[in-house]
Amino acid sequence: MDGTADGFEPHRRRLAAIAYRMLGSVAEAEDVVQDAYLRWHGAARTDVDDPGAYLARIVTRLCLDRLKEARRRRETYVGPWLPEPVITGADAVDWARDDVAADISYALLLALERLSPLERAAFLLHDVFDVQFDEVAIILDRSPAACRQLASRARAHVRGNDQRFAVEPREHDAIADAFFAAARSGDSAALGRLLAETAMLHTDGGGRKVAALNVVTGGEKIVRFLVGIRQKAGADLPRFAHRLELNGLPALLSVEADGTMQTFALEMDAGRITAIYVTRNPDKLAHLTPLVPDTVRQ
Repeated sequence: MDGTADGFEPHRRRLAAIAYRMLGSVAEAEDVVQDAYLRWHGAARTDVDDPGAYLARIVTRLCLDRLKEARRRRETYVGPWLPEPVITGADAVDWARDDVAADISYALLLALERLSPLERAAFLLHDVFDVQFDEVAIILDRSPAACRQLASRARAHVRGNDQRFAVEPREHDAIADAFFAAARSGDSAALGRLLAETAMLHTDGGGRKVAALNVVTGGEKIVRFLVGIRQKAGADLPRFAHRLELNGLPALLSVEADGTMQTFALEMDAGRITAIYVTRNPDKLAHLTPLVPDTVRQ
């Protein structure tokens, strides 16, 4: 054994956390980390003084390359785009348990989407992963002063979008359970009581599954949208439903009667639901299929 894996594994979780925040995709983050491992395997590692910094540099540059293509794809993306949901909490994948990856909220990740790739990288490396600007400059091939400006511009865009509201877990769960029950039964009155007036509903079908083509804004509009969906579904119950935590939010993974897999994640403030994130694009849910029993998938 040449020690390649031993030298790489202590950094894998941090690298995956960086890649996921950069790309918003679990699958692509895993691919980037694997590519970084292959490059590490082929590197002259005796010349590497700081393996963690060296690997972060590789991962960031690989992500920047992918972001260029991702931005082109998203220009033609059908409907709202959401990051791939990642399991957090008790059932989290190992890198999502790490303190460095504690906040991967939808609000923050969507705010990051509005940044240029370089702004995104500078902000994440410095503000989230505590990389000094001298090292950020090496990674991005820019001067430290330029990297400070990139991070400053990014910070101005994301300020206020990365807050985690202090809500007791029991209250979170109670509100979530009430919402999912009301949505399933089509109880418009109950839904109206649970939703903030300014709530927003993001539905990502990616053109693969039926979803709203625009973000639905306003509690009343969301109620009409959800009740309409329930009426179209009739009395059909889901084949499978499982409560979990996604991106730090209470969520539901379900397989509907027609076989469609989807996730609902709920953001809350002051006892009301302020945002709903629904992912139906099957390309973004493949990594969650192990949670679905084989009997349901057949």
